[in-house]
Formats: sequence, structure tokens, C-alpha cells
Amino acid sequence: MEIEKILKNLVRIGTVTVTDPDKRVARVKFEDTGRPSGWLYVLANRSYVPDYDVPQRTEFEAGGSGDPAFASHKHDLIIKPWMPKVNAVVLTVYLPVLDGDGFILGEVGALGKLKQWTDQ
Repeated sequence: MEIEKILKNLVRIGTVTVTDPDKRVARVKFEDTGRPSGWLYVLANRSYVPDYDVPQRTEFEAGGSGDPAFASHKHDLIIKPWMPKVNAVVLTVYLPVLDGDGFILGEVGALGKLKQWTDQ
């Protein structure tokens, strides 16, 4: 029955084959089919930051020795949203409709360890 097939494939685990960080999408190869997915949206997640609603900066670095190259300074902290890397094993979820959009929820770890866990 078609509905059973849809429900069976709602949540899947696969390996990232290609990413497009600008569009925040990636393709995933599923081991059971050996075929890549269409483009899956990578869910937005919040970065861990020291504080909210303020510019993020590193701690002030004290200089020394009187040399300008070692003068006191600080650097802006650049925080980017997480994107999976190629070959990362990820957890995906699809909308429960035929040919529905899919999403990457996050990385789940090494495929070998994951297979050991799921085979138990």
C-alpha cells in the first residue's frame, strides 16, 4: 500500500554527498537504495554564543614587549550556522506526502557505529 511506503520512509539515515551552504541544502545517499536524495533543507539551528543581542567578540588580548605586532587587540567572533560536511551521517525527515520535501535534522555520527546500534 502506498501509505505504508510513505510512512516507512519518513525518518531515514544517510550519508551526505554534496552541500550548497548558500541555499542551506544538501543531498544524502541512503544505504538501502544506494540512490541520492533530492535537495534536502538543513534545519536552522541556533549557535552557542556567549551572549545575545550584542556583538560577539573574543576576549581582549593583552600586548607585550612594546612591538606593534604584539600590541593589545581583539578580534570579531564569526558564528555561522551549522552545515553538514560531505560524508557526514545525518538524520533526515520527510513530510508525510508523496514526493514531500525533506529536511536534515542533524548529524548522528559514524555509519559503522550507527549500524551496530541499529542491528541490536
